[in-house]
Amino acid sequence: MDPQRAKHILEAAILTAVEPVSIKELQRLFDDSLDAGVIQTLLEDLRRDWTERFMELVQVKTGWRFQTKLEVRRYLEQMNPEKPPKYSRATLETLAIIAYKQPVTRGDIESIRGVTVSTQVMKVLEDRGWIDSIGYRDAPGRPALWGTTSQFLADLNLPSLTALPRLDGEDEAAALEQLQKVIPFEQEPNALEHNDDKQ
Repeated sequence: MDPQRAKHILEAAILTAVEPVSIKELQRLFDDSLDAGVIQTLLEDLRRDWTERFMELVQVKTGWRFQTKLEVRRYLEQMNPEKPPKYSRATLETLAIIAYKQPVTRGDIESIRGVTVSTQVMKVLEDRGWIDSIGYRDAPGRPALWGTTSQFLADLNLPSLTALPRLDGEDEAAALEQLQKVIPFEQEPNALEHNDDKQ
């Protein structure tokens, strides 16, 4: 098949998809006659084709999708005034620890943060689809091990955990700062106080 035609088919498939589309799914468009390497190359070409537009083709863990660029999102939000939920410092600190140190138990998180992690904080992150129990530690009480999900990577536009911004050392504050750039953060009255009764 002509590469330009194949690229247009891929473009149409991704633009009309509700969820990110994997390369394996895209191969089915061509009855598996194009191998994964060819599709990957066509997708990279397609990504370059869109660089001067206000949408971009991005790869996340679950596949490829089109999304609006940051500089135009605030305009589009005027059409949908519903504000995304904001998360407390306690919630973001917990998420940062899980993202950068997974798999971790609640005990590990509490040891790092120095305060008890409320059930509500964990529930907020679970309900959002950002964390999940991925096993149990072989220790007394067999505590659950927590890790991030594919949804977390997709929402942050990351293809894998290795794409998380690198930290200098093991600094929790740096991890939190990185997450605050992409996740709405509700500033607490006193940032030095941790109140896990909040979301």
